[in-house]
Amino acid sequence: MNICLFSSDEISRPLAKNDERAVHIIKVLHKNKGDCFDAGIIGGAAGVATITEISEDGQICFSFEPKSRGKPLYPLTLIVGFPRPIQLRRLLRDVAGLGCCKVILSGTTLTEKSYLDSNVVSDGSAEKMLLDGTAQAAGTHVPQLLVAKSLKEAVELAKDSFEQEASLIALDNRRPKESLHDFLQKEGASKTIAAIGSERGWTDGERDFLEESGFTLCSMGSRILRTETAATVAASLILDAMGFLN
Repeated sequence: MNICLFSSDEISRPLAKNDERAVHIIKVLHKNKGDCFDAGIIGGAAGVATITEISEDGQICFSFEPKSRGKPLYPLTLIVGFPRPIQLRRLLRDVAGLGCCKVILSGTTLTEKSYLDSNVVSDGSAEKMLLDGTAQAAGTHVPQLLVAKSLKEAVELAKDSFEQEASLIALDNRRPKESLHDFLQKEGASKTIAAIGSERGWTDGERDFLEESGFTLCSMGSRILRTETAATVAASLILDAMGFLN
């Protein structure tokens, strides 16, 4: 982690010896009393923490000085067909690191029902991956995570993300209208919603629905990518077209 993140309540309390952040500070960063480390409040300020005391039982007492409002998230919402949990954890960590503002996990026609029934969201694993990705990027603002039972519900939630009209993109290598590269070159990008199908892709009915909802079906070449890979690559290309990776 490149920044230690704390809730607004935790920032004023000592860290227990067995807290993973305390372990990181002592065993990875090799910090001692009087030393500083990068810290931030989840959803808030980023700054510097100074260790004021390390107690006999290993608790770390520290003070926090805010330096900035934290790195802002970018106006990119991802709709992702619910992948298998192990892929989902990696996907969430990566897109949080890239700075997407919202991820909507969607049930689709071809989504495996067992994936939807997994407890990866309810048990906090998904939120932890978002925090891990945010900390890796030295950010403090964490993408919002929503779950939709259907693609229709996901699109409605996504369009509520932005007050103004957004560019609408759906990745598809079966019936694309143009390449993602050409779309971004032609249309540019400001606020964007990008839809990525589940492991088995979209059905023709979902493709029709996406096009009727204003999405342009775009390809990223002829290779079939894993959902997590497609999401990370597409987000990177879109953010670059927005000018955020300059």
